[in-house]
Amino acid sequence: MQDSFAPEALCAVLLGGSVAPHDGPSASVAAVFRRGDLGVEALFIERATKEGDPWSGQIAFPGGRHEPGDADSAATAARETLEEIGFDLASTVLLGRLPDQEGGPRGTRQKLRVTPHLCWLDGPRPALDFNHEVADALWVPVAHIADSDRHVQYPYPPLGSQLWPGVQLDATRVLWGLTLRMTEDLFTRTGHPLGLLSPGR
Repeated sequence: MQDSFAPEALCAVLLGGSVAPHDGPSASVAAVFRRGDLGVEALFIERATKEGDPWSGQIAFPGGRHEPGDADSAATAARETLEEIGFDLASTVLLGRLPDQEGGPRGTRQKLRVTPHLCWLDGPRPALDFNHEVADALWVPVAHIADSDRHVQYPYPPLGSQLWPGVQLDATRVLWGLTLRMTEDLFTRTGHPLGLLSPGR
């Protein structure tokens, strides 16, 4: 499995280039991968708990909404990653991107186009400096994400009693929702589908 997440292998299954700005709301995120002690690992953030934030406390990739000064989706991901966690993507190699996902808070009609970009980091984990939007960051081995014993049905309290497919990353934090859809897409492309999501989830 680890060979499937080597930078050369990832490049082979990703789309190239960036996405140009478009008329509707859009955002970009950066999924950063590196080799760690337990194999290839990916960087996630835990969003700060904030009243009125529809993604409050959720696990995500660093990123955010496009601004007029951003040349393209990769520029948005780089700017937002630097703002949110103080990490400059210029120190990484851009591997490619996944297809756009349609995002938006569950239970609302708000929609935006989200473009995921994948980057490779050589060397040690960088020091991070969180802004007010980020509570924490965690490096998660891809083997943990693929481990079926960590696959759960997750009740996100603001959405009531409905259960959502997720991956238990540690004792308290669960990967689910839009970020899980991106992750599932990547794992499927590498030949290791998680099998967590049905159409529309």
